[in-house]
Amino acid sequence: MNDGGYNVLFLCTGNSARSVLAESILNHMGKGRFRAYSAGSHPAGRVHPFALELLAEQRFPTQGLRSKSWDEFAAPGAPPMDFVFTVCDKAAGEVCPVWPGQPMTAHWGIPDPAAAHGGDREARHAMADALRQLSRRISLFVSLPLDKLDAIAIQREIRAIGSTPALP
Repeated sequence: MNDGGYNVLFLCTGNSARSVLAESILNHMGKGRFRAYSAGSHPAGRVHPFALELLAEQRFPTQGLRSKSWDEFAAPGAPPMDFVFTVCDKAAGEVCPVWPGQPMTAHWGIPDPAAAHGGDREARHAMADALRQLSRRISLFVSLPLDKLDAIAIQREIRAIGSTPALP
């Protein structure tokens, strides 16, 4: 783990909604203690416009958010990750690159808001649900006393967070 903060990578397939939401939320809630990144196994090439709209509306940072490949974070010179979280079931089942730094990993599956059926109203509602669920999990994560827990306890806690439901 880094003394200057923890590096956290959120993974999804398209890196257009859930993982980007998580990156922004953690960079805001982490208050410098965490540096969040996001990436995808098959990046969509753009961040979903409803994700950017919702983040801005909720006053989360949006500057610099982009859809990118997870290969960027497995390449030489990439920041070593302390934690890697998959936020979609498809990415969790894929063979991931070997991450520099041997990070702790957990699956925090969230339904894909970009795949919501119906019109814009349903899509925005699904995006808001994803943001609520991710906010709850990230809030629990940043409250962990990481400097006081051993590796086994941290691994147990981050896996348990993945089954935490959003608050209503």
